[in-house]
Amino acid sequence: MEAWTRRGQRAFYEIMHHDISPLCAADIRDQLQKRFAYLSGGRGQDGSPVITFPDYPAFGDVPDQDFQNVMTYLTSIPSLQDAGIGFILVIDRRQDRWTSVKASILRIAASFPANLQLVLVLRPAGFFQRTLSELAFRFNRDDFKMKVPVIMLSSVPELHGYIDKSQLTEDLGGTLAYCHSRWLCHRTAIESFALLVKQTAQMLQAFGTELAETELPNDVQSTSSVLLTHTEKKDRAKEDMRLALVEGRRVLESIREPLGRGPEQSPNQDQLDSQSTVQRLLAQLNETEAAFDEFWAKHQQKLAQCLQLRHFEQDFREVKAALDVLAQKVTTFTDVGNSLAHVQHLLKDLASFEEKSSAAVQRARALSQEGEQLIGHKHYAVDSIRPKCHELRHLCDQFAADLEQRRGLLGKSLELHSLLEASMKWCDEGIYLLASQPVDKCQSQDGAEAALQELERFLETGAESKIQELSKIFQDYEPILTKDLLEHVQRVFQKQESVEEMFHRRQASLKKLAAKQTRPVQPVAPRPEALTKSPCPSPGIRRGSENHSSESSALRRGPYRRAKSEASEGRQGRGSSTGDEESLAVLRRHVMKELLDTERVYVEELLCVLEGYAAEMDNPLMTHLISTGLQNKKDILFGNMEEIYHFHNRIFLRELENYTDCPELVGRCFLERMEEFQIYEKYCQNKPRSESLWRQCSDCPFFQECQKKLDHKLSLDSYLLKPVQRITKYQLLLKEMLKYSKSCEGAEDLQEALSSILGILKAVNDSMHLIAITGYEGNLSDLGRLLMQGSFSVWTDHKRGHAKVKDLARFKPMQRHLFLHEKAVLFCKRREENGEGYEKAPSYSYKQSLNMTAVGITENVKGDAKKFEIWYNAREEVYIIQAPTPEIKAAWVSEIRKVLTSQLQACREASQHRALEQSQSLPLPAPASTSPLKGSTRNIKKLEERKMDPLSLEGYGGSMPLPRAPEKGKGWSKTSHPSETPEDNDGWSSTEEPVNSSDAEEEGRVGPGKLVPGRYTVARLDEKGVPDALALRSGDEVELLQEGDEGLWCVRNLSSGAEGWVPAHSLSALLCQGGPTGCLSSPESSAGSAVLSASSSCSESCTAAVADLRG
Repeated sequence: MEAWTRRGQRAFYEIMHHDISPLCAADIRDQLQKRFAYLSGGRGQDGSPVITFPDYPAFGDVPDQDFQNVMTYLTSIPSLQDAGIGFILVIDRRQDRWTSVKASILRIAASFPANLQLVLVLRPAGFFQRTLSELAFRFNRDDFKMKVPVIMLSSVPELHGYIDKSQLTEDLGGTLAYCHSRWLCHRTAIESFALLVKQTAQMLQAFGTELAETELPNDVQSTSSVLLTHTEKKDRAKEDMRLALVEGRRVLESIREPLGRGPEQSPNQDQLDSQSTVQRLLAQLNETEAAFDEFWAKHQQKLAQCLQLRHFEQDFREVKAALDVLAQKVTTFTDVGNSLAHVQHLLKDLASFEEKSSAAVQRARALSQEGEQLIGHKHYAVDSIRPKCHELRHLCDQFAADLEQRRGLLGKSLELHSLLEASMKWCDEGIYLLASQPVDKCQSQDGAEAALQELERFLETGAESKIQELSKIFQDYEPILTKDLLEHVQRVFQKQESVEEMFHRRQASLKKLAAKQTRPVQPVAPRPEALTKSPCPSPGIRRGSENHSSESSALRRGPYRRAKSEASEGRQGRGSSTGDEESLAVLRRHVMKELLDTERVYVEELLCVLEGYAAEMDNPLMTHLISTGLQNKKDILFGNMEEIYHFHNRIFLRELENYTDCPELVGRCFLERMEEFQIYEKYCQNKPRSESLWRQCSDCPFFQECQKKLDHKLSLDSYLLKPVQRITKYQLLLKEMLKYSKSCEGAEDLQEALSSILGILKAVNDSMHLIAITGYEGNLSDLGRLLMQGSFSVWTDHKRGHAKVKDLARFKPMQRHLFLHEKAVLFCKRREENGEGYEKAPSYSYKQSLNMTAVGITENVKGDAKKFEIWYNAREEVYIIQAPTPEIKAAWVSEIRKVLTSQLQACREASQHRALEQSQSLPLPAPASTSPLKGSTRNIKKLEERKMDPLSLEGYGGSMPLPRAPEKGKGWSKTSHPSETPEDNDGWSSTEEPVNSSDAEEEGRVGPGKLVPGRYTVARLDEKGVPDALALRSGDEVELLQEGDEGLWCVRNLSSGAEGWVPAHSLSALLCQGGPTGCLSSPESSAGSAVLSASSSCSESCTAAVADLRG
């Protein structure tokens, strides 16, 4: 602020004390524009300013206040020095009358506010007025007594004697160029600029004071806010100054413009004064701006340093907290690993941790260097910055030392586990070698010597692989030897000694065979194929069924037969079971190793995709590479891959590693986590959307950049397929493990785990088909669980259809994809889609659905073992289904039978409950002892006895046995039409199969005992025995509720709602008078509709209906 007070204040005071007229041209612009007086800029001989009063006829009408304002303003324009000499007034009244001249002179003399030196009056030019003015002036001289002389002039040349022509305007015969409007504009602009300069100076003064009094904030946000606010104010002040300078230069240019038109025009004194005034204001404004810039530079530097310090302090707190967290996390890394793979995994974790923490360490070191730079640039807070820099360097060095110590321990652990793994591998190869030596070849001397040499060569390879001294191991690796690891070392050493002992025994046996010729024992079985000596290839990757089975059988039989031969000769001390079990244990370990290795690779690949692609989609630096169609689509592209990764990395992989030493028990690990594997269903359901999005955006620069950073040879879509490939890989590995563990403790768990994984694969496959259904308006979840799905050929035969349509339907099957749910079966049309990958998967157009409560099946259709029938609503709709194979047909029929059986059971329970309620609520005409409930109970018992007929019936309806079909020429029941008799079914209808039928049905009549609960239509009326309350008419629809004692039936008139008891013979008479098409019809209780119906009478009628059907 000192610079501002020394330099800026001086300019400020000059500006503030600049004389500005109390009146401005803008304030009295209208009065000045009248031009009854003006200041032309001319000067007298002694430099007196000349004010001209031109001929103005309305001079007398000018208000006194206006006249006074104009006089005051005109006399304030010349400098004080010129105004002190006195003004010369030139009054032109040549065109006026003497009376006006007199009035003008008197008014001027009374109101002129400044000193007067001389008054020159051009009197009227007319003879009479001139004569009159001479006489009047002569006699009235005393009236014009003024402080200065008043000279009456008769002509302009006389005026030139007092004032030079160059100082008079053209209307007074002079040469002085004067434009009143330009003069007025100049005066307005000059005064406006002067006011603007004054306001700008005041604003700078106030702003400078505010900056000087500002206290430095203590946080980044406040400091940034203050700096931003001050900068914005500074910019506004600079802009105001720039505008003021521009305005001043414009005014100066407008003043100079007339002067540059020609050399003959020289500026008058007023123009020179105006030019000088503007130049002086511009110089003062420039000086003020320079002083302000100097002050602002220092103030801004201090604010910037303050902001740097606050940023440094904030970054220091964040970095120190991050380093403290990292240091704390390093102390938790105490695990040294329980296997070679585990140690490698720990080293990778450590490397990954170091890589992730490197950003924090680099930031800390960079922050320390930044602090040193602040100190080097002479920051005002050096004492606060230097200790923080020292602390950051110390924390970084300490963290690096802790990491190096941890890496050293893991390196030791890696060495030890590598040695243990090499020893175990040597033992496994030795066991494999012992098991693979053919017994028959060892019976000859040459064979025994060759086998002996093979064993010796193998023993020589153990020098680098075996543990030589156990005490040296304990001494060298003492820092990492935990209790578990110590026990593991001892177990490996014991196994090594056991294998060496086995080799020594085998050598002893072979040496005896090589020493003397003995007759070889001929094996009973054919010679097994030789096995490969190297155990490295995993059995899990063999795919040929013949090679696979032959190798497995050879592996199972070979050691047993060799051991048997050796035992027969007394050459071998051990039985066959030991060698066989050792071989299988080796194979199990190979499968387990493949499972663990591929699992770790799988987890790493998922992490690579999530960090290298998914996380980069949220990176602001990569946003410009992401196309519009890919924005906000991360969830679609990657699905729930992150959830899958966390499950495998945090849970499943770690639990799998616990089964390294007991691979045959790994099935338990799968069973315990089977619920979590359901996450793959969600991923697979999203896969088509992900594939579609990938194809649309695969050429996006974002993917290319990510692939380049990751150094991947394959594009992202290959990695998005990994979860699908992995879930299918598990069942193959479990099959391999089960093959080598059939006699082990965990075989049952392995089998159950395999079945569960296959179940998950089926559920995933079914859900993939289910989500491809289009056109279904309802909610598929309301249909219950999806039981089966598959493609079939379908024929239709509907009773209500046109005859020609029915005929065509028999010969032209439709290709339909069926979805069997618990509550419905859906018919869809399969539509193949064009595309690649998952887009090749078909979609399904919904056509129709059948409610399972009204569905029946015929298991066998004559002439084709792959066909079965699904019929609906008492065979009004019949669908002949042809499966691809008999096995698929059997599976579907079995599943549908289960659904219908469960529905029948539910319907039976509901019917019993309904019958019980009605027996308690309906009045009976019979005595209390003859309750209609008894008849119902008998029917229920009868149904229970017959509910499970032999499954030899071809017609199957919800597990209920169907009645026998009528003979040729005889209809089914009351509603069957002659054209719909069974002989029209061409051999595939369920009515072709022989089913038992009652005598009444054979004769086309229904006796009283054959009435069943259900709905009927009255075809002809017989009022005998019918209560008046029912008021039955022909065509009414009635419902038989239940049968009571003494042959009475409870009947409800559905048209009127009335109920009553009717004798059975009356109902029978109504039924039998018209023959087979007689009196009452019930599509629900007809012989062809012995299924569970969706109608409201299902729960009331099904029990009695099934009880009366004769199987």
